[in-house]
Amino acid sequence: MSILERVQSVAENLTRAEHLLVREIIAKPRDVALGTASSLAQRIGVHEATASRLAKKLGFQSYAGFRDAIRDEFIVKADPAVRVRNTLQAAEGGDLFAELIAREIEALGALPRYLDSSRIEDAARVMLAARRIFVFARGNAVTLSVLLQKRLLRMGFDVEILSGDGRDLAEQVLRLGADDLLLAFAFRRQPRHYAALIDRAHKVGARSIAISGSLGPALAPAPGLLLSAPRSGSNDSFQTLTVPMAITNALVLTLAQMNQVSTLDRLETLGELISEFESR
Repeated sequence: MSILERVQSVAENLTRAEHLLVREIIAKPRDVALGTASSLAQRIGVHEATASRLAKKLGFQSYAGFRDAIRDEFIVKADPAVRVRNTLQAAEGGDLFAELIAREIEALGALPRYLDSSRIEDAARVMLAARRIFVFARGNAVTLSVLLQKRLLRMGFDVEILSGDGRDLAEQVLRLGADDLLLAFAFRRQPRHYAALIDRAHKVGARSIAISGSLGPALAPAPGLLLSAPRSGSNDSFQTLTVPMAITNALVLTLAQMNQVSTLDRLETLGELISEFESR
């Protein structure tokens, strides 16, 4: 199992100090992989024994073995070229297209084991109740944020994609209030600024939702509501957005179902406007 899968399997049994260590590992894997248990513990403000205890809970015989695994998973295998190379090698001599389809079908087929319709409905109700929806994504997940924004705007939601560096984000979430929602996408590793944004949402009383992969249970701070399921492929190979896109589409369609009359009215009006604008 990957480190994130190991964390997921024992997440309910981790102490607060151990959760702090997991958060630091996800945020700064290179620093952790090159340092010692003592330096990590000192930086977080916990006892050195906590790092060793976490390593053993995750199935490693020693902290040194745990640190090596962090290096292999988060540093060596984080290189995009390495991930694509591993995928190509795995399909060598076979039908790459057929292999990709098989992986996607397998990942989609497993989705119900991690996420059911009731949780999608819970997330949809939170979105319906929100005055404004702020969407945060980094890397490839930006594709999903744009898709979600476009579809929600068509349905009449007030949606804003958070972008830029720390200063830009701070200026944008200054408007985040108790009636608003922060929706974040997070996949291979916890995005920089994720923690600050979730902390801000908690502080002002805003609701929060995260759409994620295997990383989901290790996100720190935890979102108010988590929608997560593993993507196709492994952490050391090429991974697609098929599973999180299915989750996103399910969320949009559930919203439409819950607010069917208003949604269809707006979409019909949009269709009329499109015809009018395109005819001129």
